[in-house]
Amino acid sequence: MVFSSITFLVYFLPVFLLVYHLVPHKFKNAVILLASVYFYSWGGPKFIFVILGTTFLDYFLVNAMHKQKTSKAKIGYLVISLCLNLGLLFYFKYCNFFIANINALLGTEIKWLNVVLPIGISFYTFESLTYVIDVYRGIHKPLKSFWHYQTYILLFPKLIAGPIVRYHDIADQITNREKNYTANIKLSGFLIFCFGLAKKTIIANTLGMQADAVFQLPIDQLDTIATWVGALAYTFQIYFDFSGYSDMAIGLGKMMGFKLPENFNNPYIAASITEFWRRWHITLGAWMKNYLYIPLGGNKGSAAKLYRNLILVFLLSGLWHGASWNFVLWGAYHGLFLVMERLFLGKVLQKIGKFVAVPITFLIVVTGWVLFRNEDLTYGISAIKQMYAFDFFDGKFALNNDFIAMAVIAALISFFACTQKTKTFQEKMYGEVYSSRGKWLAISAGIILFYVSLSFISALDFNPFIYFRF
Repeated sequence: MVFSSITFLVYFLPVFLLVYHLVPHKFKNAVILLASVYFYSWGGPKFIFVILGTTFLDYFLVNAMHKQKTSKAKIGYLVISLCLNLGLLFYFKYCNFFIANINALLGTEIKWLNVVLPIGISFYTFESLTYVIDVYRGIHKPLKSFWHYQTYILLFPKLIAGPIVRYHDIADQITNREKNYTANIKLSGFLIFCFGLAKKTIIANTLGMQADAVFQLPIDQLDTIATWVGALAYTFQIYFDFSGYSDMAIGLGKMMGFKLPENFNNPYIAASITEFWRRWHITLGAWMKNYLYIPLGGNKGSAAKLYRNLILVFLLSGLWHGASWNFVLWGAYHGLFLVMERLFLGKVLQKIGKFVAVPITFLIVVTGWVLFRNEDLTYGISAIKQMYAFDFFDGKFALNNDFIAMAVIAALISFFACTQKTKTFQEKMYGEVYSSRGKWLAISAGIILFYVSLSFISALDFNPFIYFRF
């Protein structure tokens, strides 16, 4: 089940919110757990046992680790938990990828495994890892209640696509969040949810149809204009698709009394790739920094080690997105630009000013998305070449008015916060302080966006979610 479906919006969500707000506070976590199990089971009934089983084992492994007196004993339990979580992730997501590459490299004929990827396994695996590693590091003590741990992992707003939440950022809210049960916070949550729903269903889906129309064509039928249309359509699709889903998760969390971390901060106004990664998928970037980059040494030591760490982290970040070489190459592409910015490019971008640096960064990001979009690596590289070949056919690539209008809206929203005034206005829209008039405007805007989004879902058969498979 996804947030942008009729089943969720018309049936699941109203029933859940009604029950959740009617029961006493001490029963709210139980309602969350039951709803989350049902929510996950809807799309993968077999895999609910995988996540329930791993959370069960992790809880007792972490508690046993915490009770150990020696570092050696603690490490033993840590390794068991890491092997459990990473082993399952490898088996479901990467096993066939490695089998295919071994066969290609060695000429063997190892048969592929008949496995189906559990929904959201990358996200909840990373959250499980944060819990066990943070307890090992002494950042927080293990949970006393097994059910509190289940609530943390299974909390359905963030379960299948994040944000990736570290346990200590949400621990107090699991046991006591009554202070967040205010009308303004709930209204803010409703409005943010509706913003996200509209971004996903109205903007991302419309642009996604155009991106698919372009990249389903054979490469010899793509000229420069068509390829740029596809590239820009996908660039805005993936942003509004994923940031829209994150907004819905954050909005749902607020309506339930949880304050989840922001995941996007206007990434396309970044003036460098370094800044882009501070603004794009923020919680994944924070995870990679805390659990990979810093343990590898971070920026301490020689410049060569720093560059190695950056490249390695982004190679793994690319592989996290999918078991395919295009994702690995996409990660290396971004890692290379991060290294270049530390060598010389960062100073160049600063010197030429934001007015020029933002478009240059945007072009770098757009080019990378073409690689990310096409799992056929040969096709993706050929499409990038075509973007910069300035090769124009005699025929014109057909564009419909819906796409043109939505592309303009997407661009305006993406670059809206480029000035301090517009940024402040945006922050107020996503804020929690409302005047009497503002409350009615927020309610009206939310209801309108909700029902317009429903009409788009009903009218279009096209409603994918890009990060659903990650």
